[in-house]
Amino acid sequence: MTAPALQLRDASIGYGDVAIVRGVDLTVDHGEAVAVLGSNGSGKTTLARGVLGLATVLGGDVQVLGAPVGRLRERGRIGYVPQRHTVSGAVPATVREVVGVGRLARLGLFRRLRAADRSAVADAVAAVGLGDRLGDPVASLSGGQQRRVLVARALAAEPELLIMDEPTAGVDAASQEALAAVLARVSAAGTTLVVVTHEAGPLSGVLTRAIAVDHGRISYDGPLAGAAPDGGGHHHPGDPDRLEPPRYRQDQPRVTTDRRR
Repeated sequence: MTAPALQLRDASIGYGDVAIVRGVDLTVDHGEAVAVLGSNGSGKTTLARGVLGLATVLGGDVQVLGAPVGRLRERGRIGYVPQRHTVSGAVPATVREVVGVGRLARLGLFRRLRAADRSAVADAVAAVGLGDRLGDPVASLSGGQQRRVLVARALAAEPELLIMDEPTAGVDAASQEALAAVLARVSAAGTTLVVVTHEAGPLSGVLTRAIAVDHGRISYDGPLAGAAPDGGGHHHPGDPDRLEPPRYRQDQPRVTTDRRR
């Protein structure tokens, strides 16, 4: 692999024609474990969504796994855990079914899971400590366990790059410890980790590098231990970073088994 996992050059990212993140230069090499830190409204989530193709690159260049953002053919090479705390939906689903959706990125929408795919799903569920709950409805799980199901869904695709948005928010200490153990194993296996968070403490044993976003710009890039406790950024009312439109917010989760993800 010659190209970095992520490379941004003078990148501006936003929604519509409004830039939330501006003039970012950033390189993340394969196998790194990086925290993207910042206070609410700093632009850290917009930065991650730009890498995922969920926000618009308004200027500069964004390369993901050696391809321009949005043009990577093998979508299963990227795993994503969105900013939501639980799995919910109008249609009841088991842990196996929800995690199986993550495997579709490797197969395509109209192909059935094979034995190898079912094994990958079982391995992903076991990795997050829920191997004995494969056939259980996700609605029967605690919030922290449902959070781990979302992680397993991303892991099922066996991604090279795993991006997570606030994975420890709203879950108890035991679930945070379980997640840290999972990510330690994933990182040791060579997967590149990018974790968006306002507080990296629960994952400080896994993440080694910190990128702090403040008012849409990178204010710090270095060892995690050297980052300010609040991520190096402070938000003030009226900052333009709060222009992110409601349609991109994920604090009102609904169905997480959407096959388009």
